[in-house]
Amino acid sequence: MSTSELPYEITATQLAKLLADKAEIVLLDCREDYEHATARIEPCELIPMNTIPNNLNRIEALAEGKQLVVYCHHGVRSLNTVVWLRRQGIENAVSLTGGIDRWSMEIDTSVPRY
Repeated sequence: MSTSELPYEITATQLAKLLADKAEIVLLDCREDYEHATARIEPCELIPMNTIPNNLNRIEALAEGKQLVVYCHHGVRSLNTVVWLRRQGIENAVSLTGGIDRWSMEIDTSVPRY
């Protein structure tokens, strides 16, 4: 699938498969520090949504040659972030539908819900 055909969102099940297959991905947590301290999907990079524009070069480097999967609590901030990143030319960015909350319910119940 070319990046122009890449959907804007992926499910928790799709992400779990990518991780299990050791796919070339990078997880970007766009939540706030206190949320990240409460629950996270590892390994990930924490870059809060309000700092994304100032970290664009870092994000471009992280996403080079990998799929960038952005997540937040319920999937709203991450989808908005992905839309913005794609407008900046990072076409391999996708959002985790339902965020870490859905991940906790469907994939890894050891991840705390909040």
